[in-house]
Amino acid sequence: MNSANGAAVVVGVDGSEPALRAIRLAATEAARRHRPLRVVHGFIWPLLRVPVDPGAGAPPGGGLRHQAEHLVEEAVAEAERTAPGVRVTGEIIDGEASAVLLGESPTAAMIVLGDRGLGGFAALILGSVAIQVGTYADCPVLVARGEEHPDGPVVVGVDGSPASRAAVEFAAEQASVHGTALRAVHAYTHPVSGGPGDMQPLVHDETQLRGEEERVLAESLAGLQERYPDVPISLDLVRERPVAALTAASERARLVVVGGRGHGELAGLLLGSVSHAVLHRSTCPVAVVRTPD
Repeated sequence: MNSANGAAVVVGVDGSEPALRAIRLAATEAARRHRPLRVVHGFIWPLLRVPVDPGAGAPPGGGLRHQAEHLVEEAVAEAERTAPGVRVTGEIIDGEASAVLLGESPTAAMIVLGDRGLGGFAALILGSVAIQVGTYADCPVLVARGEEHPDGPVVVGVDGSPASRAAVEFAAEQASVHGTALRAVHAYTHPVSGGPGDMQPLVHDETQLRGEEERVLAESLAGLQERYPDVPISLDLVRERPVAALTAASERARLVVVGGRGHGELAGLLLGSVSHAVLHRSTCPVAVVRTPD
C-alpha cells in the first residue's frame, strides 16, 4: 500500500446507492487513517463521442457533464457529513471507470468501490471493473458490501502464498487502525500437488497433514504480533473449502481480506471462482490486496 504522506483514500462514485455506501465507508477509512479523501467519477461519454454539454435551447444546468458535476458534489457533501474534518475533494475524469481508477491507484492509499453500480460501474462484481481494478491496482481495493460488524474482527484468508502474506499485513494494519482483533483463517481440504504432473496420494495421514497446514498458518503470521502488539490475533485452521470458511467468518466480521493471487484453492483468486464467491457471499466489506510485481 502507498504509505507516502498525503496519499488519499480514493472512492469511485456513479450516483448509485452502493456508491453511496462506498462513500461512507471511504470517509470513515480516511478519518481513521488521517488521510484526505478523493472522490472520482469516470466520465465515459466523451470517449463515445456523445454530446455532454446542453444543446441549444436546453434549460440551464442540463447536459451529461452537469449531471456528473452534481453527483460528485453530492458525494463530496455526503463524505463531509460522514467524517467532519476530513479534507474531501472531487474530480470528474474523462475515461472508462476501470482505467480511471487504475490511473489513481499508484498514488492512492486505497480504492473503495460499491458492490454494484451504474454506467461505468455496472455489474461491478461480475464485470470488468472489479476484475481489472482488483487485479492490477497498485493499492488495496475495498468493496463496500453487506454490513460492518463493529465489534467483530478483521478476517484474513491465509494460504502461505506471497499474496496471502501481503493480505495478512494489510489485515493486521486494518485491525490496528480500527482497534479490533485479527482472525487468520486457513482452510484446507486435501494435500495439494507440489507441481505439474505430481500425483496426490490416495491415502494420507490426517495428523501429518494437519501439522503441515498448521505450519503454513504459523509461518504466514510469523513476527506479526511483534509488529502489532496492540492487536489480539487468533489462528483458525479449518478443514473446509476457503469460500465456505471465509463466508461463514464474514457473518461476524468487520472486514474480510483476501490476497489478489494465491496458490492451491486460492490460486488466481480474482479471476477464479473463489474471489467471485467471496465477493458475492460475504456479509461484510471485502478488501483485495495485490502483491506488488
